[in-house]
Amino acid sequence: MRLHHVNMVSSDVEGLNDFYQTALGLDAIPQLPAIHVEGYTDNSAGEVKIPARFLSAGDPELLQLHLCAPDEGLSERLRQPVNPLTRGHFAFRCDDIEVAKKRLEDAGIEYADYGVWAVKNWYQIFFVDPIGNVVEIHQVLPDDPGQD
Repeated sequence: MRLHHVNMVSSDVEGLNDFYQTALGLDAIPQLPAIHVEGYTDNSAGEVKIPARFLSAGDPELLQLHLCAPDEGLSERLRQPVNPLTRGHFAFRCDDIEVAKKRLEDAGIEYADYGVWAVKNWYQIFFVDPIGNVVEIHQVLPDDPGQD
């Protein structure tokens, strides 16, 4: 388990992106390979676009800053108990999502199992810590040729 990214939610994604590139000199990284999320992503130009910008916070593969537009209705639409796109979250990458889920279940911690839903090959779960922070754990799965 290792820290992978911090997600910040803002109605001014471009302004936040400009701020972090200017203030900290963070470099932009390409958009993650997205999956259409009804009511959130844009696929009008023939490819799925997340309303977000992505920055390297060190090694671009290992530590990132994700700047996303809010989606207040996401958890309701997807029938999940946790919404990672209201205030943002921080994320850990793991090698075995089933082990992470079992650890949370054994500890009696409710989590939202989003599966692979927004980023191709990322299996994501979300939970809330004791002071209200949303936490993501994800595993990068092998390529699935049927996933679009």
